[in-house]
Amino acid sequence: MKKILKVTGILLLVLLLALTASGLYVKTMLPNTGDAPEISIERTPKRIERGKYLANHVTVCMDCHSTRSKELFSGPLMPGNFGGGGEKFGKDMGFPGNFYSKNITPYALGNWTDGEIYRAITAGQSKDGKALFPVMPYHGYGQLADEDIYSIIAYLRTLEPVQSNPPTSEAAFPVNFILNTMPVKGTPGTIPADNDMLGRGKYLATAANCVDCHSKKDKGATVPGSEYGGGMEFTTPDGTTRSPNITGDQKTGLGAWTAEDFVKRFKMYADSSYKPHKVGPKEMNTPMPWIMYAGMEQNDLRAIFTYLKSLKPIENPVIKFTPAQ
Repeated sequence: MKKILKVTGILLLVLLLALTASGLYVKTMLPNTGDAPEISIERTPKRIERGKYLANHVTVCMDCHSTRSKELFSGPLMPGNFGGGGEKFGKDMGFPGNFYSKNITPYALGNWTDGEIYRAITAGQSKDGKALFPVMPYHGYGQLADEDIYSIIAYLRTLEPVQSNPPTSEAAFPVNFILNTMPVKGTPGTIPADNDMLGRGKYLATAANCVDCHSKKDKGATVPGSEYGGGMEFTTPDGTTRSPNITGDQKTGLGAWTAEDFVKRFKMYADSSYKPHKVGPKEMNTPMPWIMYAGMEQNDLRAIFTYLKSLKPIENPVIKFTPAQ
């Protein structure tokens, strides 16, 4: 019996040492996505214009990295903090901690190299080597063509500096432990040809990160098998809004929609007569930045629709809104 207890004790000690070593490695050696590339991006008018289009209407960087009027439908951007960051993605919204968007104007990024910004966008590792929580979808951005990322960086360099210092993000356990394992070096793709509607749609859906909001979540992570099927919950004091199913399911998704229906749904928010209405207590609001996505080119919207209709349909009836009790 003493021999068994001795062996058991040794095994437990070995296990404890292994766990300690593993923890030290994760905390001290990760993230490790490699050195920031040594690049100097020429700010051509073409790049800046492309970056402006992407950052405002496709990747919608400016949506999360600005301040939104949450009392108005769809939360349009408030003046005075364009790119200044500070938007909270907190525990009350289902995130594993409290995360705040960064200031991405030259006020904050002025001492960053182009390569450091590139690494943050595509790999999730900050200038100081710290891991970024993937509420900023760097796993998707890392699949985009380098030229598009260069264009976004060129555009960010042209923004008016905003003197804003957002709070420090704090991840809750166990995410605070595994956060350093999340960043990964990107695998850049290529921009599909204009006539490749399916490939172009997949590329744009990745850039727009549609899957992140239109899937079920568990502690901030996408539930496997729920991709694009909707059901992510956004909780506010007024109630819970859920993202819709955007697969081609006939009953619960986009199966009965046409491409024109899809385009019109977005473009209605681009109409000059459209004004966001004030949302009353216990009324449904949505985090979907309709006004920003409404600026997307019609052919880009059609391409995204083509891609969504190509996905495996998921039957998932979603209750759009449940008022707070």
